[in-house]
Amino acid sequence: MKLQQLRYILEVARSALNISTAATTLHTSQPAVSKQIQQLEEELGVQIFARNGKRLTEITPPGQQILQIAERILRDTINIQRVAEEFANETTGTLSIATTHTQARYVLPDLLRQFHQQYPLIRVDLHIGGPTESTQWLLEGRTDLAILTEETELNDDLVALPCEPWDRCLVVPLDHPLSRSGEVTMKQLARHPIATYAFALDASHSPLERAFAEHNLTPNISFAATDSDVIKTYVRQGLGVGVIANQAYDASADGDLVQIDASHLFDRSTTRLVLRRSAYLRGFIYTFLQLYAPYLKRQYIDAAMHI
Repeated sequence: MKLQQLRYILEVARSALNISTAATTLHTSQPAVSKQIQQLEEELGVQIFARNGKRLTEITPPGQQILQIAERILRDTINIQRVAEEFANETTGTLSIATTHTQARYVLPDLLRQFHQQYPLIRVDLHIGGPTESTQWLLEGRTDLAILTEETELNDDLVALPCEPWDRCLVVPLDHPLSRSGEVTMKQLARHPIATYAFALDASHSPLERAFAEHNLTPNISFAATDSDVIKTYVRQGLGVGVIANQAYDASADGDLVQIDASHLFDRSTTRLVLRRSAYLRGFIYTFLQLYAPYLKRQYIDAAMHI
């Protein structure tokens, strides 16, 4: 049994059993992937994947368990590499973060500037996505941590460290009726089309959904995107009232839009830093976490990881 074979079966499972897609991701050929899977199945004496001719149709019951173990093994190989890197050279490596556009554009620049001053040789990779993508990347070991801003149920293999709360605001063009109405009510908001975050609509019982339901109202969602700047662009085009994070309004760049407080309309949300329980955290990851939330001392993080 080879680690390469375990990587191959995991990538095939992630690629919806499409060997060609998995081969492209793995930078190898389709026959090479098929051969390694077949050799592993022959060695184990069980089928990992059921087949219809040459096409994979489903993961077998033993295959499900083998894939879970394979994922744990590959995570541990990453941890071994990180331990070696930590003691060989504490000042080089890569910090990989899954986060939202709003965090990447409006929250992280100053923090990463401070981080870079301490670790100039550490490369930072930002993976922009919603909660589902971010947690999946984290579980697969593609990122070191995720910054989640929406309510999301987490796998038991993940641990969430609560950080700062945040509120929503409305953004409208200067000549919009709501720009002159003072404190906006939910009934007033319901009369207008709304442009907001796509992942906020996907979350079950999201603050947006709850707020309208509590008033027996149905929101008219005209546009949804994962990018705050895209939402504001379409607000400028008259597609709707923007419902975005307060941090995503930039007074210097968004002077053609009016920001309206919406903290009384929607429940406050909490940003969470999410980690894999089984991950080995290099020293610079602790540094980033403490830059983001200074009260997150190392002993608190370690205790949370092992609950």
